[in-house]
Amino acid sequence: MARGRKKRNYYTSEQKVSILKRHLIEREEISAICEELHIHPTVFYEWQRKFFENGVKAFESEEKHETKKQQDKIEFLEAKIKRKDTALAELVEELIAEKKRAGEDL
Repeated sequence: MARGRKKRNYYTSEQKVSILKRHLIEREEISAICEELHIHPTVFYEWQRKFFENGVKAFESEEKHETKKQQDKIEFLEAKIKRKDTALAELVEELIAEKKRAGEDL
């Protein structure tokens, strides 16, 4: 390692979120966090920018899941209605055939 150069720290996505949480939720000062972790404040602000820009994706997955559940329910109910319509049509046909056999007028 070259003289005077600091070893670069790499943080996982989970670690970055945890670091941001310390400021956003636990109200720790950015300067204190950066000093402790030996990161430049601009790095912290870049993580924060990316976090908020991509935060919508966290809620999109919930919305997609809810939409999928609703679509599945709609499909189930439509299939149920179709089965009932088919059964009703068969019963009406049988009733008409039975009345014809009995010689009743329709």
